[in-house]
Amino acid sequence: MKLQDLTLKQFIEKTAGNGAIPGGGSSSALNAAIASALTEMMANLTVGKKNYADEEEQMKKIAEEMGESRMQFINDIDRDADAYSSVMEAYRLPKETDEQKAVRSEKIQEAMKGASLVPMDVAERAYKMFDTIIETVRKGNKNAVTDGMVGLMACRTAIMGALLNVRINLSGIHDPFFVEELKDKCDRIEKEILTRENQMIEWVKSVI
Repeated sequence: MKLQDLTLKQFIEKTAGNGAIPGGGSSSALNAAIASALTEMMANLTVGKKNYADEEEQMKKIAEEMGESRMQFINDIDRDADAYSSVMEAYRLPKETDEQKAVRSEKIQEAMKGASLVPMDVAERAYKMFDTIIETVRKGNKNAVTDGMVGLMACRTAIMGALLNVRINLSGIHDPFFVEELKDKCDRIEKEILTRENQMIEWVKSVI
């Protein structure tokens, strides 16, 4: 059974167990899905409200966009787990001979790159979603403004968690160009996302 098909209770219990899957990467994807869902909800709560007639078409588009993002991030829960499983499988390869060691080392590097690129992709897509969430929180139904902000904070958690998973995998990769490129992305996204989240928290506190 896929992780995404577990009940909420089963997923949490499995996370709490003694296995490595699901871990922080799958949980980051789940947070991104929650962020999408809360933004979708706020947009839907804005549609059809007389006081927000000017925002209606935009909110309809946002709701549709967030629905698509939600499903993608739900799939990422398993995609991240699969990437981690590939790393574990590579480490289990035989290493009795020099040839086996060389093959094993190559497979580990290949799997580690894959396990870095999956959370990087999650982080980048969640990062792109940040603007939409901010726009929804600022323009959407004010009765749901704190729900929208929980979505924004869940998005930040998804991004930061995914970036940390990228960083830990990069520590075992020997390709300096690959490592440098992804580290630069991590640094840029992390700095901007934390600043903007703090700005939005202060804004919301001023309007509630």
